Amino acid sequence: MPTTAALNQYKEAAAESAAALVKEGMIVGLGSGTTATHAVHAIGRRVSQGLRITGIPTSESTAQLARSLGIPLTTLGEHPQIDMTIDGADEVELGTLNLIKGLGGALLREKIVASATTRFVIIVDETKLVPRLGTHDGVPVEVIPFGWQATDARLRKLGADTRMRTKPDGQPFLTDGGHYILDSFFGAIASPADLDRALNNTVGVVEHGLFIGMASEVVIGGPEGTRTLHPAGSGR
Repeated sequence: MPTTAALNQYKEAAAESAAALVKEGMIVGLGSGTTATHAVHAIGRRVSQGLRITGIPTSESTAQLARSLGIPLTTLGEHPQIDMTIDGADEVELGTLNLIKGLGGALLREKIVASATTRFVIIVDETKLVPRLGTHDGVPVEVIPFGWQATDARLRKLGADTRMRTKPDGQPFLTDGGHYILDSFFGAIASPADLDRALNNTVGVVEHGLFIGMASEVVIGGPEGTRTLHPAGSGR
């Protein structure tokens, strides 16, 4: 397993490579989480050098960071079509490039932005690549606080080992939308598409961290530099 310092270098390299794809005049979705933060910093440096773009942040923390770096911001209401979004992922399934996202807690806004994006670029270090989703991580499931126990029971009937995400003080973690997150562990997921449908049909679920068929490409940082993967069958 690479050291923390090495992983940070891999993430930074992937972020720099992805940020270089941003072109003049683009509307750019700005992801959330530690890896995406590297990309926001890289885009901020390009903006300080004269690049003119407008960002749409996927979380309040990303919005604050972007403002501090001088990146102009807009909203989906003003620009419902996004040219490119750069974001991280917690797991990337080899071949399909299906994703698990949401360990940072911004999965709802991340999916809304990704769904409005022409080119969805994911940046990861090489440890995030897995043969099947669920190999290491659970699926974050964002739920309505009202009656969350009943929603939890429904998730358990789907085969999940669920855990309420909490803050350091033991209180439930709240998303930017004011919802809870139930981290739901299914083990290696045989059919992410089937689980996606089942979660979408579960009463009380607002959104979940399975991003199926959404990634245009994945930029991977590793000890030998960066490489880019495209979904199997994309012809690239």
